[in-house]
Amino acid sequence: MNLHEAKRDIIEAGRRVYQQGYVASNDGNISCRLDEDRILTTPTGMSKGFLELSDLVIVDYDGKKVSGSRNPSSEIGMHLFLYRERPDANAVVHAHPPTATGFAVAGIPLTECVLPEVIITLGAIPIAGYGTPGGPEISEPIRKWVQDYDAYLLENHGATTIGTDVMNAYYKMETMEHFAKILFVAKQLGGVNLLDERQVADLIKIRERMGLRGPQPACDWTPGVSQIQPAASSNGIPTLKTKSAGAPANAAPSGQNGNVQPDLVDEITRRVMQELKKLS
Repeated sequence: MNLHEAKRDIIEAGRRVYQQGYVASNDGNISCRLDEDRILTTPTGMSKGFLELSDLVIVDYDGKKVSGSRNPSSEIGMHLFLYRERPDANAVVHAHPPTATGFAVAGIPLTECVLPEVIITLGAIPIAGYGTPGGPEISEPIRKWVQDYDAYLLENHGATTIGTDVMNAYYKMETMEHFAKILFVAKQLGGVNLLDERQVADLIKIRERMGLRGPQPACDWTPGVSQIQPAASSNGIPTLKTKSAGAPANAAPSGQNGNVQPDLVDEITRRVMQELKKLS
């Protein structure tokens, strides 16, 4: 990728993540694959909203600085891991978008089939387990999701997206946070209307016509119920053909093994509220 263009894109993405409130203070980091030997990255200890071209740093695939007056991001190891695992990825954006990060802290993956544009572009966003920021521990929990997903919630930390270029990775971060806000509001209002399996299949066809990469990332069209025979992909990761990223492939349907049907919970809640009103 052209160095000057890559620098301009990182500066613009940094400005946007800061203005959108996806990062605070000096949080977050952005990088871009320049070629087979070099990665362009944001520096450590600087606000992403006020970077200049001269602040960016070039490192090799061992994370060693090749050029630049500043030091590279302290989380460059996670970026290098993603580039090694996903040769098709040319950019990484890591931030702390508040609503999506709230889901990560609550341990709730963004896997429900709700918004067509999210299903087409991301499918679902799983949660990678916690790893200490700045060290190799942050990368390893992403490993089981990295081949089938382009966006990851990081438990008690934030979120990371990968893309074909810097702005593509940034837009995925924006889509993730937008989805999280809408899903949060829907849950507060009392329920989420999910798209069904047929509707999701139609959206996947659109995804394929657009030439987006596969295998298709999963999303959950029926909470707690697998409508098809669960079977993991070759590396054991659930895909759209099997099960939601938010549940193991052998998860039992709702109502089995002691799980309570959502309708029953609603009815119990309604009756309890009626009795409380009588007492008052």
